[in-house]
Amino acid sequence: MTLGSASAIFACGVAKLGHEVTFVSRVGRDDFGDFCLGALRSAGVPTRHVLRDASAKTGITLALSTRRDRALVTYLGAISSLRYEDVRMSLLKGKSHLHLTSYFLQEGLRPSFARIFREARSAGLTTSFDPNSDPTSSWGEDILEVLAHTDILFLNRDEALQLTRARDARGALKALGARVPCAVVKLGAKGALAIMGGRVASAPGFKVNAFDTTGAGDTFAAGFVSAHLEGLSLEECLRRGNACGALSTLKAGGTANQPDRAALKRFLRGQSA
Repeated sequence: MTLGSASAIFACGVAKLGHEVTFVSRVGRDDFGDFCLGALRSAGVPTRHVLRDASAKTGITLALSTRRDRALVTYLGAISSLRYEDVRMSLLKGKSHLHLTSYFLQEGLRPSFARIFREARSAGLTTSFDPNSDPTSSWGEDILEVLAHTDILFLNRDEALQLTRARDARGALKALGARVPCAVVKLGAKGALAIMGGRVASAPGFKVNAFDTTGAGDTFAAGFVSAHLEGLSLEECLRRGNACGALSTLKAGGTANQPDRAALKRFLRGQSA
C-alpha cells in the first residue's frame, strides 16, 4: 500500500525538490485517510488544508502492473466530493504556481477548474494542468475552457492523440501549441516533447531498469514544473522531468523513489559522465 492520486504524487515530487507546497484535498475519516496524511507529511507536504469527511470514504486505486501493461481501477469515494466551496482562494496569496490534475475523476470540482485557473492567473500565478486519462475516451469540449487558462499542459501520447484527433505525437503537439503557451507530450521511456511559442523541443528518456511506472508521469510533471519555476530552458525542463520520472519507476508506487535535489543532481551527473 502506498500513497496515490496524481495530485498527491505531484505535490510530494515538488516538495522533495525543495518547493514549499500548499495541498488541498479531501479524504475520509478512516484508516486509508490516516495513511495518506501520514505519507504526505513524511514527504514534506503540509496537510492542514486536507479536509476530513466523515460521510465519505477515502478514494482508493488498485494498480495492476506487469512488465507489458498496467491497469488502474479506482473507487472514487472522497475524490469526487471536493468542490469549489472547499477551496479557499485566499490560499493563492503569496504563491507563484498552481497545478491541477485528475480532471475526470474530480467530478465535484471539475465544473470549477476553469474558474480556479482564471482566478489564479488574476492573482499572478502561472498554471499547469494534467487532466489524466478520460475513462470514457470522449474528451468533451468542456475541457477546452480549462485550456484557455492553462500555461503548461501535460498529456501522455495516447491522451494527446485522443484530445486532438491527430495521427501522431508531433501533430498532436502542434495542435496543442495553438491552444496553450506550453504543451508537453510525455512519451514514457522514449522521453518527451514540448512546444512553446511555436518552438518544438525534445529530450530522450533515460535507460533504467523500471520496476513500476505508476505515477511516473506525475513525477515527471513535478520535475518539469520545478525546473520551469527556476527559469531553466525548455530542453532542461524536459531533461529534469525525464530524470525524475525515470527515478520514480525504480520502486513500487509513485512516491517511494522520487528524488530530492541532491539525488537528481547525482543522477544527471552520472548520465552525463
